Amino acid sequence: MCGIVAYIGKRQAYPILIKGLQRLEYRGYDSAGVALLNGDLHVYKKAGKVSDLQKFAEGQDVEGTIGIGHTRWATHGEPNDRNAHPHVSNSGNFALVHNGIIENYAALKEQLTNSGYTFKSDTDTEVLVNLIEEVKKQEDVSLEDAVRIALNEVVGAYAIVVIDRTNEDSLIVARKGSPLVLGIGDQEFFVASDASPIIEYTKNVVYLDDQEYAVVDRAGKFTIKTLGNIEITPFIQKLQMDLESIEKGGFEHFMLKEIYEQPRVIADAVRGRMSASEGWIKLGGVNEFANRINKAKRFIVTACGTSWHSGLIGEYLIETLARVPVEVEYASEFRYRNPIIHESDIILAISQSGETADTLAAIEVAKERQALVYGICNVIGSSIARVSHAGSYTHAGPEIGVASTKAFSTQVVILTLMALQIAQQKGTISNSYLRQVLYELENLPKKIEKTLELDAQIKVIAEQLKDAQNFLYLGRGYNFPVALEGALKLKEISYIHAEGYPAAEMKHGPIALIDEQMPVVVLATNESAYEKIVSNVQEVKARKGIVIAVVNEGDKQIKSMADYVIEIPQTEEILTPLLTVIPLQLLSYHIAVMRGANVDQPRNLAKSVTVE
Repeated sequence: MCGIVAYIGKRQAYPILIKGLQRLEYRGYDSAGVALLNGDLHVYKKAGKVSDLQKFAEGQDVEGTIGIGHTRWATHGEPNDRNAHPHVSNSGNFALVHNGIIENYAALKEQLTNSGYTFKSDTDTEVLVNLIEEVKKQEDVSLEDAVRIALNEVVGAYAIVVIDRTNEDSLIVARKGSPLVLGIGDQEFFVASDASPIIEYTKNVVYLDDQEYAVVDRAGKFTIKTLGNIEITPFIQKLQMDLESIEKGGFEHFMLKEIYEQPRVIADAVRGRMSASEGWIKLGGVNEFANRINKAKRFIVTACGTSWHSGLIGEYLIETLARVPVEVEYASEFRYRNPIIHESDIILAISQSGETADTLAAIEVAKERQALVYGICNVIGSSIARVSHAGSYTHAGPEIGVASTKAFSTQVVILTLMALQIAQQKGTISNSYLRQVLYELENLPKKIEKTLELDAQIKVIAEQLKDAQNFLYLGRGYNFPVALEGALKLKEISYIHAEGYPAAEMKHGPIALIDEQMPVVVLATNESAYEKIVSNVQEVKARKGIVIAVVNEGDKQIKSMADYVIEIPQTEEILTPLLTVIPLQLLSYHIAVMRGANVDQPRNLAKSVTVE
């Protein structure tokens, strides 16, 4: 949940650290700090944003060509100056930044306290840096060995970088359960939680695996070992992203930019994977395990948040097209309820970052029981991509806004292609209908562009509704998960309470909430249940609710009843979520901006939830 950046080389470290922290701030923005070595250890940290740290460090000694930085999302200890990272050992020799949770920190802290250590913060991180110091002192070993021995005593997840006040020529990085990328330059190294702070300087990276650590030095040498002290031959990868992809590109917020990128990223997600004219779909992971997937008696989707909503749409798609039962599980609950998993099951693990701790834990459970794990994620080289048996990248590109938008759409596209490919292989879909859907998929980017042209109209609606205290979102079939997603977006970035429901469930409780103050967003594009949705709208209007209806172009009946109408292009019903979600994203965005909320960095949230 936190962002780590570090540098060692010929350049001044501080500007690299600050720029890196700004690019990682979507991972956490409770506090930020840096530690620099230049004859002595200089640590500067401040509660708040990276900009607050910059102001605090003005006029201070920020010289040095080795340093570490951190932007925090609080887990242990409230967000304040003393709990901000980096943390320094009692002797002042070692400084450490950390992403993750040390689960046995309380027991370790008690042992260290009994040995005479004192603590200035409430964090588990300060316990870890002092544990490293104690191991080095008691075992009389090198810092490398002290880090390795200490981490073998730790229970939990971590990504760490350690520097030594007495050695300006090397730093040590390690990971377990939290991402860490090592960028390799010309006699210089960059370390970060993801690639965004690195791409400006080098395209050559190594992704550390769980329970691995690296020692890098100023001479340009690096060694990677396991915590069992076995040296690993590194696999150097080329980054695919470019600098432009992590800039705002003239948009006021990353979220708005990413909403507008959806036509392009959906085209990228299908490119090379399907042909409408020839009638084929080709997802490499599905091909690789075709026999096992086609014989599967059940799919289990495990995901969190927005990815869980895309998984619900996947349930409708796979069951409807491929005629295989699907269960959709919250990853955060899955591992704790002793789920029934068979070897014949297919586990679909969905995560934008590929680092979601709960989803990774669910994968571990599934693999222990011999199920096939198919990962759907956005980040190349991420943990889920590496531990899955097979998978598909969504190719959405970097998503900086905390509230996920284009990642949702591309996940739905991959699930659609998967359902269609399995259905084709099993013979549960006709060739004519398959080609019909594929043609619509090819044309979908243009239809999304047309939907985005409604932005000004949606902004006017937002102005009328921005002061509401509650919202309801209603949808049926494929649009029920979109209702959930629309409600989540509004909650995340505007802090308005909102709930999504299957439209027919409204009369089983939520209808009691409806009055003249209650906006109700109704997704009414389903041709198969249109008359039922009409009835739902009538029920809301009978109780003086405010209806915002998303309908197909040319709709007349619901348009005549609703207070506000958003007309979108018509498409195949199974593809409607890719269009209906767009107005909901824009509505949430404009309401949040009008309420003065920080759209890209909503309070209490971080982009990648790498802790449980």
